[in-house]
Amino acid sequence: MPPESVSSARQRAGGMSADPNAVEGPLSGYHHETYVFPLTKEARAEAQAGEGGRWKCREPRENLLWFDRRCFDSEEHLLSELQERIGNVPEVIQVSGIRLQRFIEGGTLGSLHPSGAPVPMGLFEQILGLFRQTVAVAPDTLLVKRRCESRDRAPEGDSAGFLDRLISFTEEQVYVRNSAEYETLFGDLGLDGDSFKRLRKHVAGLRDRPFCLLHADLHRENLIVDPDGRLWAIDWELAMLGDPLYDLATHLYLMRYPVDQERWMTRRWCQIVEEIRPGSSRGWREDLARLLDYKRAQSVFTDVIRTTQSLGTGPRMERGRLRGASWKVWDVLSAGARPLGVESMPGLLEVEAALKRWFHTRTGAQM
Repeated sequence: MPPESVSSARQRAGGMSADPNAVEGPLSGYHHETYVFPLTKEARAEAQAGEGGRWKCREPRENLLWFDRRCFDSEEHLLSELQERIGNVPEVIQVSGIRLQRFIEGGTLGSLHPSGAPVPMGLFEQILGLFRQTVAVAPDTLLVKRRCESRDRAPEGDSAGFLDRLISFTEEQVYVRNSAEYETLFGDLGLDGDSFKRLRKHVAGLRDRPFCLLHADLHRENLIVDPDGRLWAIDWELAMLGDPLYDLATHLYLMRYPVDQERWMTRRWCQIVEEIRPGSSRGWREDLARLLDYKRAQSVFTDVIRTTQSLGTGPRMERGRLRGASWKVWDVLSAGARPLGVESMPGLLEVEAALKRWFHTRTGAQM
């Protein structure tokens, strides 16, 4: 790789690594370009870090589309604050003004137990233990700088207001912000600006619940099982303060548990959070369904955009790639059609035709 093509994150990693040839990366990940390496003796001394282990150096990817609202100014600052409050989260150190996270050795839960497979009870109980710890972190006890403005923060306990702000983010930052490029495609799929009015009506009526810390992205690839069988929660980039039931809904939506294990997780979660902060599961029987429907609706807009990015930029689009993208869009639209009020669900061939038109208009390319 020529020197001018080496990213700043890669250069920093090489400079801090005890062995520049031992730098691993960039790791797969949507939000950041990440490298892993062992620290030099001098860097360990500066950071007062013990011997052994590897560390992560990263920087945000350029021209990245953010589909989820971020609450905290810095993930590393948040993790530093959580060291004594949440059991297994990555340690954070600082070397030459750069904050590094410890790299958790092991495998993701998804690599060991893929989506749809049951989670072994030992790991299942550790996930519940994580929820036990996060629900105990009340907003007024977490002194971490926040990036969101006051107008974007719902009053304490206002779960309906919390969800409305999430819907507004999806509407403004995903739909409207990308409408110049995607409005026609969305329209062909039965979606328009009124979809959000219908969504708000569909999810109206949430009960109030005391706010707490939410991971907000707790899925199988963000859970690491180390060689000793301990479960670690990573990637707190999307963490926020809000309705605890939203964290459960997001977790269930992303984890794809078998039906019986999803029900067990819901029952155990309700028991645990009520022990820690009474009222945290209030109204869950009605509201969990509403929050899950919001997640399905949100995914329609985000996954359509992500899927089109997989089609490439021309000069020709592969038939197999188009068919795979069509299945993905049809599947996510089928799940989100009801909360978004889609009156006439397009078939698979109609979705494929819509994607083909969008691709041709954007690139001028043919099949």
